[in-house]
Amino acid sequence: MNRRNFIKATAAAGAALSHINLFAAASETAPVLSVDPAPKFDLSPHLFMQFMEPLGTTDGSISAAWDYKQNDWREDVVDVTRRLAPSLMRWGGCFSSYYRWKEAVGPHDQRKPMHNLLWGGIESNQIGTAEFVDFCSSTNAEPLMCVNFESDGRQRWMKDPTGQSRFADSAEAAEWVRYCNDPNHTLRIGHGRRQPHPIKMWQIGNETSYDKNAFDCETAATKTIEFARAMRKADPDISLIGWGDSGWAPQMLEAAGEHLQYIAFHHMFDPYRDDKKSPLRGIEYRKDPARTWEYLMNAVKPHQKKIHQMRQQVKPFDIPLALTECHFAFQGRNRCEVLSTWAAGVAYARLMNCHIRNGDLLKIATLADFCGTRWQVNAIMIPTPRGKAFMMPVARIMSFYRKHLGAQALSVTQTPDGLDVTASRSGNRVCLHVINTNQTRSVTCQLAVEGQTISSGKILEMSADPMHEVMAAEPDLLETREKPITGKSWSFPPASLSMVTLTLKG
Repeated sequence: MNRRNFIKATAAAGAALSHINLFAAASETAPVLSVDPAPKFDLSPHLFMQFMEPLGTTDGSISAAWDYKQNDWREDVVDVTRRLAPSLMRWGGCFSSYYRWKEAVGPHDQRKPMHNLLWGGIESNQIGTAEFVDFCSSTNAEPLMCVNFESDGRQRWMKDPTGQSRFADSAEAAEWVRYCNDPNHTLRIGHGRRQPHPIKMWQIGNETSYDKNAFDCETAATKTIEFARAMRKADPDISLIGWGDSGWAPQMLEAAGEHLQYIAFHHMFDPYRDDKKSPLRGIEYRKDPARTWEYLMNAVKPHQKKIHQMRQQVKPFDIPLALTECHFAFQGRNRCEVLSTWAAGVAYARLMNCHIRNGDLLKIATLADFCGTRWQVNAIMIPTPRGKAFMMPVARIMSFYRKHLGAQALSVTQTPDGLDVTASRSGNRVCLHVINTNQTRSVTCQLAVEGQTISSGKILEMSADPMHEVMAAEPDLLETREKPITGKSWSFPPASLSMVTLTLKG
């Protein structure tokens, strides 16, 4: 390089550096993790939804969370849910396709039990609309109801084994909206509930496209319009979610988009189902921690692909996405015990970063089923008959992000190798969620916000042995540790999730 070119290159480098105020000293040689402070889009508070469904004999689920002696929710379940801090709680799922809401309201001794047609057993219906809304109120979550959408067209769910109808039409859905939201609804008041159950978000259709014997897309779109009109007549201020997975979104939105505020899809997935060498099945994960870690760190890729596909489908329409069910579905006992490991928690953190990056369109999302006694995909495990409810690694991740996320997403402009980083801000506070995807190696870097001076910083850090398995409330090895940033750079430990808070001057 000649002198003239050297001077030009040096000047260009200096100009670039002038737009970056490093928290570390200029002499620091560590790679830079830098952020553009200009807000890109608002982040929804509903990226932390939980999904509550009575799972019958498959998993104790809702009935395990209920104290039948006190006729109320278990205190330990309420307490741990408050720590989880879900912003939105959804009631329904496949259960909705044969749920008749009137059987689960009013005096408990007059409620009608029902067959749980998919999950097995008999539901007592001691937990219904009022109890669900009470739980949401006590845990500061907004309720979301999934209505019986004419059994989603599934003949096998339209009648129970005794021949009684489990089919519910748009009039029944609209009456449910009125029961909840009309201040003067006589039936609810007669049940001793003078104040409304304020449910402003409702889902029409659940996994309708997953069954060739259910509605086709054209029929589902026509019926979505019918349901939407009836339900909005009952309450014009509700928000409605329509079903759009399996390539349905464009046709559904073309036909019924004006009636919907969100389009829903689900993703319960195992990217290695056909990989016979995958350690993410049974207890194989315990035999080779290094391979387990490698597979888990790459498991985010099909999730990114799924969200990209949904983005492309809704691109011509001005409507956000609602991921109302999502979790890993590895093969093994109770949905695979590997999900109790911290390694799985870090993998879920990568999915959460994926949600944040797509937060311009993704406005409702979850990473777990809510609670139960067996399934490892649950956020909260409930020991029975004794024991204290506790959060699984996925719940610790969701709680961590929920409590430490800015209001607006930012661009990460430089990322050192091995780190998965998202950024957000609220006012003069910039938040970085940093995942070290290395199993055994720390990553040291400088922290920078382009064009800004950082006045102070702190780190909240969550890390453990990747093979640590969460089996009970105690001992708790996943407590976050707060540390001040005092040096010229920061070293992120292996297999860790860290929340970096940087306070900007001015």
